[in-house]
Amino acid sequence: MKYVKLGNTGTEVSALALGCMSFGDPQRGNQAWSLSEEESRPFVRRAIEVGINFFDTANVYSAGSSEEIVGRALAEYGQREELVLATKVHGRMAPGPNGAGLSRKHIMWQVDESLRRLGTDYIDLYQIHRWDPATPLEESLETLDGLVRAGKVRYLGASSMYAWQFSKALHMQTANGWARFSTMQDHYNLINREEEREMFPLCADEKIGVLPWSPLARGRLTRDSDASTKRQDSDKFGGTLYQQMEAADAKISSAVARIAAERGVSRAQIALAWVSHNPVVTAPIFGATKLSHLDEAVASLDIQLRSEEIEQLTADYLPHRVAGF
Repeated sequence: MKYVKLGNTGTEVSALALGCMSFGDPQRGNQAWSLSEEESRPFVRRAIEVGINFFDTANVYSAGSSEEIVGRALAEYGQREELVLATKVHGRMAPGPNGAGLSRKHIMWQVDESLRRLGTDYIDLYQIHRWDPATPLEESLETLDGLVRAGKVRYLGASSMYAWQFSKALHMQTANGWARFSTMQDHYNLINREEEREMFPLCADEKIGVLPWSPLARGRLTRDSDASTKRQDSDKFGGTLYQQMEAADAKISSAVARIAAERGVSRAQIALAWVSHNPVVTAPIFGATKLSHLDEAVASLDIQLRSEEIEQLTADYLPHRVAGF
């Protein structure tokens, strides 16, 4: 396994992060396709066996049950001091006016809930899951700084926002002496490259680690364009991400398939290798519902794409409307 620095920090993480949205009670929350605890545990064990030490979940995944499952599995299969555990806050966790967002009240409630569900004394990377226009930015950032000072959180991360918003937050943190965001988790893959325009240059300049989510475009880069899965059929949010430029996207998917066939590897390996080759990227966050998915992700780190292959993979890309915020 290859290890890299987590942004401008001294902490080292595997060059792949296992996304844990696939793990959760399918009867809780909105992920009816998620794997039960019994089904999920082999993935965590296998990930640790192959050297992955970076695990990403969120409080909203399967209404908290993802954190519970991941926390119990990591406690059994891993050594806490060797693991980098990331989770998120923002989404709705209860009905009523204070059940979501980035207010001081919601953040301080949910960090303790996440610690309880994960069964740990601290969170390595605590990320704001989205921008909250309804809460003063100063309130959110000062609260997050307090969590770092209290020892509940080691590092802070952000996710899915405009570059001007992220720049504003970073400037405010610096001006006030607050703990800064170390990472940006954003939507990036071969069929959605809009982050290359502004967010990636900002992250490179500020030495922010980039953790792309959906590097395989919810599996659309791993199968024929007319194929579907249980997740795709029930994933309403995923459906909103990839309905803009389906004809152009299909051409890119075909290029992935062609290069994979020529090399004798899986499509997932090619698509992930392309994301990882970007020097701004720290670690793509990949999901797995079959153990073969995990093995393919690890194998992608050994693939060095040739310049002509990269040209084939990117030639048919057309600008997309920003999606995922």
